[in-house]
Amino acid sequence: MDLDAPYALDTRWVRRSFDRASATYDTVAVLQTEVRQHLLQRLDLTALTPRLVLDAGAATGHASRALKQRYPRARVLSVDSAFGMLKAAKARLSWRRRFDRIGAEAEALPLPDASVDLIFSNLLLPWCDPDRLFAEFRRVLAPRGLMTCSGFGPDTLRELRVAWDAVDAHSHVNRFIDMHDLGDGLVRAGFAAPVLDVERYTLQYDDLGALVRDLKGLGARNFTAGRPRGLTGRAKYARLQSAYEARREQGRLPASYEVVFAQAWAPATPMPRPAGAATSIGLAELRRQLPSRRNSS
Repeated sequence: MDLDAPYALDTRWVRRSFDRASATYDTVAVLQTEVRQHLLQRLDLTALTPRLVLDAGAATGHASRALKQRYPRARVLSVDSAFGMLKAAKARLSWRRRFDRIGAEAEALPLPDASVDLIFSNLLLPWCDPDRLFAEFRRVLAPRGLMTCSGFGPDTLRELRVAWDAVDAHSHVNRFIDMHDLGDGLVRAGFAAPVLDVERYTLQYDDLGALVRDLKGLGARNFTAGRPRGLTGRAKYARLQSAYEARREQGRLPASYEVVFAQAWAPATPMPRPAGAATSIGLAELRRQLPSRRNSS
């Protein structure tokens, strides 16, 4: 998906930032934990018996451990480009909950075509090129395999974005992709009948500094190519604080997150998609389809 040049991601900075955040990530990953649990619960709607499971963008390995617990006979691959995260994930290992850790970019997986039965990816999507990521997921996903992931929508951190807009014209906040565009991307990649929906979360902070510290602790910095290269001076930061204060509600500063959940299947055989076909279906339609999917698997 084409993004304006100032908003294009600096992938080397993405990798470095998450690598450095590996020691603090778990202490501040409140939203990431909540979204991960929701994404895992959505697997209850399926009756998969995967042999190979990929946790793409595994961070510190919590999802990899949970996936191994859910599918004890499967081999679970925990993939992340940040080696610090993979090192931290070692703490999740046990003799009953073993998973393999692989350092690699999710957009260039060291896996054969059609080799993975389930792809699980929690909040990796915002830090990748969606078209490249979906194409790679589709490449490694076996026929009738499932891909389930989460990402951020364009309303994420809107308060911070608006506050920065009142300070200067630089790119200070990453730009996130709309759910409908993600659905179109899944169709382009060759997935079958994607399911997409949105949930909204609001975290609350005593002050702007607490929000900034959480973002840095997560490694979720400004990764855009158009970001300012110098440090934010005191005067500029004071203007940012003043602009954000206008958002204070009941004594707290809100930070909004629009979380997009998406899942899609690899078709049994490649088929051309009819012109004008819908790019997404709802959860109710997914539940209706499950009996036929189970019978054909």
